[in-house]
Amino acid sequence: MTKLAAVIVADGFEPLEVVAPVDALRRGGVEVALVSIMEGNDVLGAQNITLHADMLIDQINLDDCDMLIIPGGSKGVENIMKCETVREALTSYMQADKYVGAICAGPTVLADCRLLIGRKATCYPGCEEVFPEGSYVNDKQVVVDDNLITADGPGAALAFGLALLEALAGKETAAQVANAMLADK
Repeated sequence: MTKLAAVIVADGFEPLEVVAPVDALRRGGVEVALVSIMEGNDVLGAQNITLHADMLIDQINLDDCDMLIIPGGSKGVENIMKCETVREALTSYMQADKYVGAICAGPTVLADCRLLIGRKATCYPGCEEVFPEGSYVNDKQVVVDDNLITADGPGAALAFGLALLEALAGKETAAQVANAMLADK
């Protein structure tokens, strides 16, 4: 059965943190929905890169997804932080042990929802100030804590995507995709 991951995008998202993970996931056979929380499908990212989302937030039932992914980009995260639908879905996913991925400033949404208590996570340096005590891991680009997968920034975007793929499709598939992308050198 094909797995479905939803990537939440909002004006100000960090393009590399969306495109690299989506590319890795799709190469590994995961269906990915780019979900805009803005008024339209065209979402303006950092560096003036526009992305056309597959659908709007009210066109998907997030409960039907196997993974929810929050990219970084400070303005994008500020927009996502205000979206009650996403906040509720994150809480539901974490309570149900469904997969949640967040990169760069994205994990601050989880911290704001009080979902990092007792968990290990990483983020863009400086964003950890809002993390609960003892949760921040500063010496790894990607941190996997059961159903929670976090990464520290744009430079970790491909490794993050491969970790997400491993969670949904298994080690072998992730290794095959990494090899085909020359990411395992």
